Amino acid sequence: MAHGFVFAQYDKQSGERGDDQFGSLNWGMLMATHDFGGGRFQARTMLSLDPLTVTKRGYPLLLQTGETYKREPLHDRQHPHDFWMELGALYQREINKGLAWSINAAPSGEPALGPVAFMHRPSAMDNPAAPLTHHWQDATHVSFGVLTGGIYSPRWQVEGSAFNGREPDENRWNFDPVKLDSYSGRLTVNPTAHWSLAAGYGYLKSPESLNPDESMHRITASVLYGARVGTDGQWASAFIWGANKHSDQTSWSNGLLAETEAIFDKHNTVFGRTELVQKSAADLVVDNPVVLRSGTILPGFPASERFNVGALQLGYVRELARTHWATIGLGGAGTLNFVPAALEPYYGSRNPTGLFVFLRVRPFHLARTTMRMNDVGGKQIIHDHD
Repeated sequence: MAHGFVFAQYDKQSGERGDDQFGSLNWGMLMATHDFGGGRFQARTMLSLDPLTVTKRGYPLLLQTGETYKREPLHDRQHPHDFWMELGALYQREINKGLAWSINAAPSGEPALGPVAFMHRPSAMDNPAAPLTHHWQDATHVSFGVLTGGIYSPRWQVEGSAFNGREPDENRWNFDPVKLDSYSGRLTVNPTAHWSLAAGYGYLKSPESLNPDESMHRITASVLYGARVGTDGQWASAFIWGANKHSDQTSWSNGLLAETEAIFDKHNTVFGRTELVQKSAADLVVDNPVVLRSGTILPGFPASERFNVGALQLGYVRELARTHWATIGLGGAGTLNFVPAALEPYYGSRNPTGLFVFLRVRPFHLARTTMRMNDVGGKQIIHDHD
């Protein structure tokens, strides 16, 4: 199996901390499965040219935080994915009728912790922007060192992982040192073919290179829904909560997300997302004096002070052409961001805006599917029934 996405986009983020960029977000996945030793063996890899096409600094995205560039924390930009997003092997074998076990080993992969990562969710597959809650919910989807074991039935799956808790470094083209210094567990329940519920907990040792003595606890919970719409469409939604607590903190910071995507027919797709997340002054890099473009100097806040920030996004895609292997669409998405009064001088507005205009190419088999939220080897996938 082979699939992937390519977005060629213009990205414009307004205000004092905004920027604009022409770039491309992209990834491709290869998977091979074969019966072996009374079970099923699967090898897969996922690659991205993001470090080249949006640069190592990533792309502008207001209120986004996480990872570093030139040894400084990124803010108001989304980091690029590493070239080696995934490389791993999965083995699954039946114990008895209706029960099986699995083991997954990956020098680069996704531990059993958060919900399926945003670029794999049917509720966001035509959305080029990463969620603001990414580092509260699904940021561990690229971890350099993962070992996961699980037991599952057609309706539920229990998994546990040992993995590398450190976020990827700034060299986006190589493998980071492989470690198994953190752990997580996840329970997934699929009560019907259209619903998937999951909850996970993880301990991440030293996730941030700028604060190597800090560890983190993370809790996540998600509800995913998908259904067919007419003969050519589908509708998928996700409701996700994630919470982080650093080792030097006494309380949790929370991130909430709701997103949806409706493919009405062969030509029209609408998607949207709304988020609310608690980010600290250190996250947003307002914990020191900030020099605005005008030259005005604003004082900083205590590093641990938290702010409730949010975003409301709506997008549309019009399919332009179809080949025997892919569908090509022209789309756009607008975002209205929300910042508290205390941050207004830093962003120039209580409601700075963002805009994406893009050309999107995706495999044709993902354009017409029946939504079935089954979890296979740690990724909830959609099964093609055409």
